[in-house]
Amino acid sequence: MNLENLISEFTASFGANPRLFRAPGRVNLIGEHTDHDLGYVLPMAIDRAVCVAAAVSDSGIIRVRSLNEDDTVAIDLRSDARQTGWGRYIEGVARILMEKGYSVPGADLVIDSDVPVGAGLSSSAALETAVGLTLTELAGTTIDRVELARIGQRTEHEYVGVNCGIMDQYISANAVHGHALLIDCLTLESAPFPLPTDRYGVVICDTRVKHDLVMSAYNDRRRDYEEGIRMLRGSFPDLRHLRELTPSDLAGVESEIPEPSRRRARHVVAENARCLEAARRLGEGDLAGFGALMWESHASLRDDYEVSCQELDFLVERAREFGDAVLGSRMTGGGFGGSTVSFVARDSIEEFKSTISIAFEREFGHEPGFMVSEPAAGACEID
Repeated sequence: MNLENLISEFTASFGANPRLFRAPGRVNLIGEHTDHDLGYVLPMAIDRAVCVAAAVSDSGIIRVRSLNEDDTVAIDLRSDARQTGWGRYIEGVARILMEKGYSVPGADLVIDSDVPVGAGLSSSAALETAVGLTLTELAGTTIDRVELARIGQRTEHEYVGVNCGIMDQYISANAVHGHALLIDCLTLESAPFPLPTDRYGVVICDTRVKHDLVMSAYNDRRRDYEEGIRMLRGSFPDLRHLRELTPSDLAGVESEIPEPSRRRARHVVAENARCLEAARRLGEGDLAGFGALMWESHASLRDDYEVSCQELDFLVERAREFGDAVLGSRMTGGGFGGSTVSFVARDSIEEFKSTISIAFEREFGHEPGFMVSEPAAGACEID
């Protein structure tokens, strides 16, 4: 991110000296499709971010220029007019802040981002978190970071139309440098676990594809596991969420659940258990044990939850061919495209990227994208 260019663009657009804020994207290491059911997730923030240059203005409106979109919007919170396109994210955050009693000043913003869009790395959550932090800090207010995440999530629900869980906004707001964050999506409590990257690097491989059936498929799977919960209440009358069951609990009664609800429930229950075990392994410094759980997670997402695709499976299969040089690999994010995340030995990363890139292009006709990231800190003002 070129902060000098961001400052220069702000000064040219609005003629003032700005303050700078950032919020990172994220990659989920394990715990996929569990946050919808208020389970456990273990993401880390990546060292790519949305950055905002901003200053209070006396215009009474929020003027926002996006360097990525090469576009400017003006948001008048006194008007009933609604934004479309990318302006919805800024408007949603601002209006929800006001609804919750925060002062939102007139302000000028210039936004830039180096979080890849469409790679499953939560560029939209980073934008919501960065804007929320910016507007409250400009007003001289300190906002609780969990509330900041909730506001971003509500923006997705009410202004963008995406019924997402809270993981993406939570990690963007609360990440700890050098750590993954175990998040309990029911209590919204979290705990950092060290993620040593001296010998093994976190390699994100972007398929650069997104298949069209994503939203309908997500809705189908959510309906499937919710039906599974209803059926399981015959054996567990007080059951509210699948996080309350262990894999052995489910194994004793899963024959009573028809397919595909059985497999959907099996994934969610097992993935919650894997997530908690993965955090324990990190706490013990057992990266090999952590990596083994990543392989298991991908198999479950592929076979039981059925949200993988041939491009993601291809990347994971090729990663497995590297033997001990790759501790673990799995799809990350919603699925049906997007990215994989792998733990790769530092001295094998370039070979990993080159070999997989050639094989992937031969198979699918285009190269994948690669990013090696350190676990970054959450949203902050840039000094």
